[in-house]
Amino acid sequence: MIRRLLDGLYLLSGVLAAIFLLVIFLLMIGLSSGRDIGFDIPAGDDFASWSMVAMSFLGLAHTFKKGEMIRVGLLLERLTGRKRQVMELFALTVGIVFLAYFTKNAIQLTYDSYRFDDMSQGVIAVPLWIPQTGYALGITILLIAMIDEFVHVASGHHPRYEKEPPKTPEELIERVASGGGV
Repeated sequence: MIRRLLDGLYLLSGVLAAIFLLVIFLLMIGLSSGRDIGFDIPAGDDFASWSMVAMSFLGLAHTFKKGEMIRVGLLLERLTGRKRQVMELFALTVGIVFLAYFTKNAIQLTYDSYRFDDMSQGVIAVPLWIPQTGYALGITILLIAMIDEFVHVASGHHPRYEKEPPKTPEELIERVASGGGV
């Protein structure tokens, strides 16, 4: 049950990131074509930039769990067995410590903006906690995903974010052509 809940959370964060990508697209089309016909979207640039931040951070956990996030594996690729597991756990621990720090500060920033009623300086005054929520939520879900992966690897399993090596040259070409990692 917990596994389904966590996987649903990661999928939801990916879906929310996709929705914000669609919002960015619609805003950019509206801003570009609106200039030609004299139509203006007030604070459209502000809404587009806030959507970009939300999209970026909300997509992190989904990307991490799918093994599509860039990670440095030069050392880990050369290790096997218990040494590799220990180094994976060490890398995940370092990542979790940094993410916990950033998550705490992101939540604190969002809460302080809410508490002090901070407003944006654009054409349309928007409470800043609203756009900051996408950032805080996204980085919190990424922290949960990394802790989840730490528990999985510590239990003796192979990391879920690590893809199986391609079995054929055609599979390698297909992965590279689709933009995925090797």
